[in-house]
Amino acid sequence: MGFVTTNDGTEIFYKDWGTGQPIVFSHGWPLSADDWDAQLMFFLQNGYRVIAHDRRGHGRSTQTSDGHDMDHYADDLAAVTAHLDLHDAIHVGHSTGGGEVVHYIAKHGESRVARAVLISAVPPIMVQTAANPGGLPKKVFDDIQVQVATNRSSFYRDLPSTAFYNFNRPGVEPNEAIIQNWWRQGMMGGAKAHYDGVVAFSQTDFTEDLKKISVPVLVMHGDDDQVVPYADSAPLSAQLVQNGTLKTYAGFPHGMPTTHADTINADLLAWLQA
Repeated sequence: MGFVTTNDGTEIFYKDWGTGQPIVFSHGWPLSADDWDAQLMFFLQNGYRVIAHDRRGHGRSTQTSDGHDMDHYADDLAAVTAHLDLHDAIHVGHSTGGGEVVHYIAKHGESRVARAVLISAVPPIMVQTAANPGGLPKKVFDDIQVQVATNRSSFYRDLPSTAFYNFNRPGVEPNEAIIQNWWRQGMMGGAKAHYDGVVAFSQTDFTEDLKKISVPVLVMHGDDDQVVPYADSAPLSAQLVQNGTLKTYAGFPHGMPTTHADTINADLLAWLQA
């Protein structure tokens, strides 16, 4: 574990465990590298070097006032990969982290990258626009910003209790430890970073970024994702990249790397070894 200092003085916290081919994990909003615990341990035990960082303003990284946009997220990820001198790396991004991975590869190139994996990821673009009529209305994200600015602790309790893990679905038993761990991670980060991050993950258009990616890309998404709706995300991303594979999970939630870690980890390992 350590920190890398970026060009603007931001300290980015990262975990770096093991040896072998590196897998770099980019977490979702508003969480931290801790959200990857099940993946870090699984792939470490399967012979990989595993790296996960806290996005600026999240977790243990500096709670900066500015820079909460995809350009800075991509540059911060590039700073981590350069600091650790990673090559032949597999980049895995969940939700907002999927956008970060896509923008990083498009902006900084593929010289250090072997493959990419997008899990429940926000690309191509979440918000509804004339070019993206299937997106979510901007008011949805405006309302999230209001909650972050005025009611963050309660909101960070409600979201994992309901839509994030599909604990609001009939027959799905809520897991209190998962809910509390989500709240813990969220409250470690800064309100300003999380507020600005809503715009970053919802309004960034990754269409042109996706088209630039030629390394193999696995797109994994649950068809009952209540946070990043399936139809306007995963199938489109898999088509836009040059070498995409789409894997759809019936009934799985947005937070499926946690609730269905056994399935996700096994499928990801099988794809990497194929």
